Amino acid sequence: MSTTTDVLVVGAGPVGLVAACELARRGVTVRIVDKLPAPTDESRAIAVHARSLDMFARMGIVDELVATGVTSTGMTMLSNGTELFHVQFGGVDSAYPFSLLTPQTETERVLTDRLTGLGVTVDRGAELLALTQSEESVRATLGRADGTEETVEARWVVGADGAHSTVRHLVGTRLQGSFQGERFILGDCDADSDFGTESMFTIFAPQGPVITMPMRNGRHRLMAQVHDAEGTPLNLHPTQENLQRILDERVGGIRIIKSHWLTCFEIHHGQVPQYRHGRVFLAGDAAHIHSPAGGQGMNTGMQDAFNLAWKLATALRGDGGPALLDSYHAERHPVAEKVIGFSGFLTKAGTLSGGPRVVRNALMRVFGNIPAVGNRMASVVEEIGVGYPDSPAVLDRRPRRSKIVAGQHLPHVDDAALQKQLIEFCGGENTGHCILTVTAEHPAPAAGPAGPLQVLITADDTPVGGYDTVVADPRGLVATRLGLRDGGRVVVRPDGYVGAVTALDDQVADYFAMIAR
Repeated sequence: MSTTTDVLVVGAGPVGLVAACELARRGVTVRIVDKLPAPTDESRAIAVHARSLDMFARMGIVDELVATGVTSTGMTMLSNGTELFHVQFGGVDSAYPFSLLTPQTETERVLTDRLTGLGVTVDRGAELLALTQSEESVRATLGRADGTEETVEARWVVGADGAHSTVRHLVGTRLQGSFQGERFILGDCDADSDFGTESMFTIFAPQGPVITMPMRNGRHRLMAQVHDAEGTPLNLHPTQENLQRILDERVGGIRIIKSHWLTCFEIHHGQVPQYRHGRVFLAGDAAHIHSPAGGQGMNTGMQDAFNLAWKLATALRGDGGPALLDSYHAERHPVAEKVIGFSGFLTKAGTLSGGPRVVRNALMRVFGNIPAVGNRMASVVEEIGVGYPDSPAVLDRRPRRSKIVAGQHLPHVDDAALQKQLIEFCGGENTGHCILTVTAEHPAPAAGPAGPLQVLITADDTPVGGYDTVVADPRGLVATRLGLRDGGRVVVRPDGYVGAVTALDDQVADYFAMIAR
């Protein structure tokens, strides 16, 4: 059997599901396959950070997802019962200044429901066997348990099939990095705990760190470093008693009632040199793996997919050229590289012993009293600081005194009504670009090519010719937030990042011509 599609997505975890949803929302014919006959029932990644929640808001499913979990407003680090450092998330530049703690199964369920509503069903039990490319397409061979095979002809392929990616293997690349490291036991358990539910906790003990993260209905994610003898195989089937004994020795105050999932894992760090291989793109764990410290793996992968999907849709529509597709690697590879460095640092710092452990604790007490350090840590954990200022897919001609820079995420405006409108116009039902024109009392003519949504932000909402909509901002909150008191134009890309910043008399059409080349 042979079929055709615009994009074949391999892997139906959160990364593949985001890619498929965003492609389908833009009218792209998409096929998503997964070799597993049914979705996993393991909770796996549980933290959804602020920037990913901003992404889900643009996808129109953030409220449904938030309803599945608990919101954690900070991270607290303790030693011997004493607080060393507390990182507060409330000040991050997002409409969702918290981490949502919910099982990956719930994230996948919400995404799958969204995808089904878009008319696309995950094809399960379909394993990728072979893949060949031509100048115009990719030919993929899928196999099933009954021995039947199918050939799929696709314009593009997205490899979102995890750490043991078949797509990665078939395009002839591999992860480069370190594949031996600290070992941890992990459990998702119903537990009685003396720790609060508003924060995630890391407890530093001489025997190794313990991490506890609250979930719904008395459930907790519990992780602790384990010390196996050198050369001992990794124990993939620990018992509840194993984990309880560690908690009693190092922490106290946590009593496991029932365990839902128990496993052990070893820390690996790696990344492929290139995310694009002709007509094939790698995303998520297929492109990068790292320590779970900071809970950024799933978030980074989903944002890979969010970045890539609109670019593929733009290319398929004929409005995006090779440079736009190449910008996926240029933008996302450095992000994962920094995540690997940050998560590796957290792991090393958390597993220190002896004298270095004493020094670490002393330094954390000092830094814990410096607000700027806590704010910076919160921004990194919540992935708010991610930006693409050096991308080939941004144009920066910002006017004097502008606070906004091409490549950064559109800042959050601290006014619920205005922020809701910005999300509506720069996301949601609008799956394309949005040109925001910010002026004072005398509106400037609309600018840019036909197609992108034209939004005027000015003192009142009197309709103005050439604009699709006018947003009333009598207090000039948007102009102040963006540093455009004298006016300016901001092109917001479909992923919420700023494609261009120009003065009112400059040509934003140059940006669209640039990404079309």
